[in-house]
Amino acid sequence: MKKLLSIFIVMALVAFSSLSVARTASAEEIKMIGTISKIELAADGKSAVATLKDNKTEQDVVITITDDLTLEKFKDHRIVEGDEIRTKYDSEAGKNISKMFKKTAGC
Repeated sequence: MKKLLSIFIVMALVAFSSLSVARTASAEEIKMIGTISKIELAADGKSAVATLKDNKTEQDVVITITDDLTLEKFKDHRIVEGDEIRTKYDSEAGKNISKMFKKTAGC
């Protein structure tokens, strides 16, 4: 009986771990380089939405930025409309959430 119970527990742990890995891998990380066409800071200053024109596809991509370093660069105008940006973002539930947002020339 103890052996059967331990096999069942091990199988449950294996199933749980495989499901958790599959769920975290479902977020799609996308890299792109583009030019900022519009920046909108939230009223509370804790987030911003930037619209970039992708250099490869020429399509507009809207990205939500929440990291403090990038928000400070928006506020003190180190990153402005017209700058070329290298970014990584996750596409989750119809929103593009920034993971990295930097000028291509460095900043």
